[in-house]
Amino acid sequence: MSDTEKICALCERKVSKVTLHHLVPKEEGGRYTETVPLCQPCHSTIHNMFSNKELKKTFYTIQALRSSERLHDYLQWIRNTRIEQITNKSKRRRK
Repeated sequence: MSDTEKICALCERKVSKVTLHHLVPKEEGGRYTETVPLCQPCHSTIHNMFSNKELKKTFYTIQALRSSERLHDYLQWIRNTRIEQITNKSKRRRK
């Protein structure tokens, strides 16, 4: 793996860029808690599919996110693509 490739903790793909995802959202008290590197599609999808309260209460580990039925189809799809940027804005922001 080259210095420019990173690995997404959720989909486990090699990508050129990752962002840090707070496993417990900052808005829910997770400002100084564990973070994991995620590719932009995974990071965006997580925040599109789950509210911050759901992330704090149920989906605060990578394993819990991987086991989520809501992410099952997405993870099967993304693992077989090379895209590194998506736009998947929700019609309404989950609180």
